[in-house]
Amino acid sequence: MVYSLTYTFKTNFVVIRLIASMAPNLLLLDLGMAISFATIVIPDLLNAQTGLSLTDTQASWFGSLSFLTQPLGAVISGPMVDYVGRKKATFLVNLPHVMAWIIMYFAWNVPVLFIGNALLGIGTGIMEAPINSYVSEISEPSVRGALCTVTQLFLSIGIFAMYFLGSVVTWRVAAIICISIPFTSMLLVLVGAVPDTPVWLLSQGREKDALKSLCYLRGWTTADNVKEEFNELVVYSKNIEGCVICWKKNQAQQECDHSKINRIKRFFVEFNIVMLCKETLRPLSLTMLYFTFYVMSGLTPIKPNMVNVCSAMGMADESKNIAVMVGVISLLASIIVIGMIKSLGKRKLGITAMLGTAISCTALSIYAHTQLDDKVFSYDPTTFPKEKSMIPLIFFYLLTVCTGFNVSWVILSEVFPFRSRASAQGWGAAWNYVVTFIGTKTLIDLETHFRLTGAFATYAAFAYLGTIYLYFFLPETEGISLQEIETYYNGELRIFADDWFINLFKKKK
Repeated sequence: MVYSLTYTFKTNFVVIRLIASMAPNLLLLDLGMAISFATIVIPDLLNAQTGLSLTDTQASWFGSLSFLTQPLGAVISGPMVDYVGRKKATFLVNLPHVMAWIIMYFAWNVPVLFIGNALLGIGTGIMEAPINSYVSEISEPSVRGALCTVTQLFLSIGIFAMYFLGSVVTWRVAAIICISIPFTSMLLVLVGAVPDTPVWLLSQGREKDALKSLCYLRGWTTADNVKEEFNELVVYSKNIEGCVICWKKNQAQQECDHSKINRIKRFFVEFNIVMLCKETLRPLSLTMLYFTFYVMSGLTPIKPNMVNVCSAMGMADESKNIAVMVGVISLLASIIVIGMIKSLGKRKLGITAMLGTAISCTALSIYAHTQLDDKVFSYDPTTFPKEKSMIPLIFFYLLTVCTGFNVSWVILSEVFPFRSRASAQGWGAAWNYVVTFIGTKTLIDLETHFRLTGAFATYAAFAYLGTIYLYFFLPETEGISLQEIETYYNGELRIFADDWFINLFKKKK
């Protein structure tokens, strides 16, 4: 009987957690489709003879434009989430993508096409904080890593779905199909499947609602079963509530008269305390550098023009089939990470994945240097080699696997303190899109000056630097509470390398 009750509780616990995170998961599904949309549009419109047509330069801009506008949405995202709450934000962030997909379907000229893609970027940026804040705050440390990885799985599903749609329907039909995803996410919020997070409700002084939300998230259980966890959340909430200035100065809240300060002056004082403290800036620098190395390590910069790059490399398969396989491999990699993350941890996965991308890009660069003609240019199909080879295809798929093993977005959801979490996640995501824009936009320049050899060599260099950086500065957050993670960055700057290799040097020293 006891076993039956325990099994039922655990089952309810898992089911509720999956249901509650489904709306954010659908946001990531939609996000994956949005960031992959240019990949199926460019091959059809690049120098097309009839209808809409994109020149080389226009194609380069179209492939990177959404990444340029994403930071605007990401910066807006954090304050909006803090103001309206995680639940309402999950509903509101779908609206830009609904408009964008409609515009894409009806796009009648290049400017309208660009407007639609820019709006996709803004909508994608706005989605970041609700996704990352919500999933991390509803999860216990023991399952948070796996649940955040499940969330990333939906990103891979979205990418695969878009590549698959590109192989069976036109890009306009794909756009109209995509509208169903944000509508479903909004419906889940409306029917009450997505409660606000307990910690946010406590920050608003809604203790009864917070307890009710926690009971729901832990499997329709009773208050007695979550009493210990709830009390810890209450203590944590009380530590961060009230006047930020008093908290910083360790003053009693009863003596606070900071509300009388000029609003503009108080805003900057609180911004300095919350956003410019080491507990925020140190993890922010970690995530920004992680995103820089991850984005510039190979697969992301070439995604908008991936179909043509595969053809230019002479890979032994139809380029659109390769794109679909990239989606499949990314999906499988995300599933594998869910099973591996608890046993291996995020640190080993992140470092190994970065090293794998470095090796893959090095191999592709060497192949391009030794086997491709100097005239090969991915934006000019007339220069593509006629001979095909399995060698570049194998390393390209290896690059895809390693890219799928990255944990940068999971780290982003965990490392910030509550006071700055939503805004800092927005800034971190914004930086990711800035780097992604730079990476995708400069592919054509790297190819023009250094051919595909130089492009992949550049990506390999970033990946090697990223491997070294992560080895020293990436913490292990698997199984660690959000409150404990905050203490990582409160004190002296830490180096997290702690294995036989680094210890060998320590002993010699």
